[in-house]
Formats: sequence, structure tokens, C-alpha cells
Amino acid sequence: MAGSIDLNSDLGEGFGPWTMGDDQNMLEIVTSANIACGGHASDPETMYQTLRMARQNNVVVGAHPGYNDREGFGRRIIPMEPPEIGRLVTAQTGALTSMAALAETKVSYVKPHGALGNLAARDADVAAAIAQAVSKIDPNMAILAISGTQLEHAARRAQLSVYSEIFADRGYLSSGQLVPRGQNGAMIHDAQEAAQRLISFLDTGLMPAIDGDPIPLEAHSICVHGDSETAVSMAREVKRYLIEAKVTVEAFIAP
Repeated sequence: MAGSIDLNSDLGEGFGPWTMGDDQNMLEIVTSANIACGGHASDPETMYQTLRMARQNNVVVGAHPGYNDREGFGRRIIPMEPPEIGRLVTAQTGALTSMAALAETKVSYVKPHGALGNLAARDADVAAAIAQAVSKIDPNMAILAISGTQLEHAARRAQLSVYSEIFADRGYLSSGQLVPRGQNGAMIHDAQEAAQRLISFLDTGLMPAIDGDPIPLEAHSICVHGDSETAVSMAREVKRYLIEAKVTVEAFIAP
């Protein structure tokens, strides 16, 4: 059983008067927050207020850059060359980093969002472009990557600190990729089922796959998506189960 694990969520995904999820309550549960940077969601005020809430709750902050696709919530691939993706990640991470200075906190890591994150997981050139961008922004900034993917490998080649994540509420394929949204088995909605699966994984190192035998993965962090109606209850239940299993829930990077 793992001695400690981080619990993260994708937050700050509102825009203007429109809100997504319950960031305030989620930030009382998680230990790190992946904050949208104005691509798939968010705006300067949303970034600022989310950063302030994260600071008040002593939650570690990461940038969550994605395709500039608010209509599709960053879940559609926008054709771009790898160098363009590197510049996109640089611009969005830079925006959040500057806003973090105003909120008197800092951005400690980068985790690509949605379709961009999934592409970086399987495309070595895209993964390299993201890792190179992060290393030029700040070589002390880490990358949070889906466990066992190209982004994980690229971050290590770029000599960045890299941490691996698994998902509490997503299904896995035997390839290590997430089951695409819209397919059967993509989402886990039952908090108890999600929590029990995580406890089993932490005990064995094996993650169930919908199309084959369980697969070995490494994990420093568990993600609970913040954009569903049950996100807060899911995160709270997962954290409760982890604590009952004597797992310490703490950030993978010191605040």
C-alpha cells in the first residue's frame, strides 16, 4: 500500500458569469489544483479568484493548458504542429503564472487538459514540444502526466521533475490510455466503486482495464474531475477511503 498520494482536480473552468463545478468545496478536499489558463476555459478574473482560493486552502497550483476551444471544452483535437502547441502551452502557462503573482502564490507544475493531454500521452513529438516549453518557462516547474505515457518520458528527457497520475473516475484500456469519452466504461460515477478500485490499485500496482488484464501503472497523484455534479462527493468519498486505508493524502510538491 502506498504511504502517501496526492489528490488533484481540474478547477477554474468557468468563464465570466458562468461557473463550472464547485471549486470552493473541492479546494477544501484536494491537495493540488490544475487551473484552466484561458484556452478551453477561464478568464483573468476566474484565474485570479481560483488561485486565491487555492492559496487560502494551502493547495498546490498547476497550470492546465488546453486547446483554444471553449465551445468544445478543449475535448476536440485542433490541428496544430508540435511547435505551435509548445507556444500555446507557453502562452497559457505564462498567463496563469503572472496571475499567480498577483494572488501571492505560484504555479508549480503543468498538466495538459483534455484532448491535448490525451494527444501528448500518445504522440512523442507533441509530448516533447510541451516538455521543452515547460523547461524554458521554468526548469524548476514539474509536469504532471498520465502514468506510463509519452509525456512522462519526454519530461524525463527534458530533465524536468515528472509526476504520474491515475484517474479515480475514468476507465482504462489495456494500452494504458483512457477509455475515450462517450464509450462504455469511460466514466465511473459511483464514488464507492471508484474508491475501492483505487485502494486495490495502491495495494497491487495494477489498474483494471476494460479490454484485457489489469495493467501496471505508477502513481503520485489521483485525479477527480471537477466538472461533474458528483465531483465533490466523489472526491470526498475517495479521500475518506484513502485515509481509512492508512494512506496519507498530501501534495506531491511541497506548497
